[in-house]
Amino acid sequence: MTPDQVQRYSRHIIMPDVGSAGQRKLLGSSVLIIGAGGLGSPVAIYLALAGVGKIGIVDFDVVEISNLQRQILHQEKDIGRPKTESARETLLAYNPKLEVVIHEAPITSDNAMDIIPNYDVIVNGADNFQARYLVNDASYLAGKPLVDGSILLFDGQASTYIPGKGCYRCIFPEPPPPGEVPSCAEAGVLGALPGMIGTIQATEAIKVLLGIGEPLAGRLLIVDALAMDFRVLKVRRNVDCPLCGDNPTVTELIDYDAFCGVNIPVVEPVEEPVIAD
Repeated sequence: MTPDQVQRYSRHIIMPDVGSAGQRKLLGSSVLIIGAGGLGSPVAIYLALAGVGKIGIVDFDVVEISNLQRQILHQEKDIGRPKTESARETLLAYNPKLEVVIHEAPITSDNAMDIIPNYDVIVNGADNFQARYLVNDASYLAGKPLVDGSILLFDGQASTYIPGKGCYRCIFPEPPPPGEVPSCAEAGVLGALPGMIGTIQATEAIKVLLGIGEPLAGRLLIVDALAMDFRVLKVRRNVDCPLCGDNPTVTELIDYDAFCGVNIPVVEPVEEPVIAD
């Protein structure tokens, strides 16, 4: 490390569980963040500050004024700009030596396996079930650890999925019916909550990269910020899981819009003509 890096990361280097070897490992590692919004913002900033050498960001949206209540990657001057551009500018302002790779497109079944295998750890901050299942499946098929998080109202969840030790489908084998679970845009979210869950996700990613501590593998952290209650549920790999079970049926990426019942055209029944005798 350069003298500047030794000084910048000195509080890591003096930690026995990190040290200079661990910091060099972070500098040589890469993390892909799905979404530059509420969860992706604190994840990206704290990983950049921690010295993760390469951060990829997948997003295709533009900054709106309603984002500024919680998405700390962006400022008012960024309204109307692509979130990826704003995110890169912010991250480089924090750490100019960081490599930021922009993927300005939605994550899909067509491009996921071209992007995800190029990173050491995947962090999911997606706000819809299609992307959540897609990123889970692609990460597992690529053999990559996945740090997952979700938020709504005052509630948040986080877990880490290590290939071979369970996946998102083990806990949620099927998505909820369309419209049953509202989005943040429909129900709202406490502005500080993404910071809580995103910081947990960043911590999990660092632990996985360094191989230290006990990640949330096999555990689901549930946060009720209104009561300030933290619960941890133990979860096991489901041997009947369609993705990581003993007899998997999902062996490649599928149509996740159809799987989640989204944008499926309604076919009106065609009445047969009545033919008189």
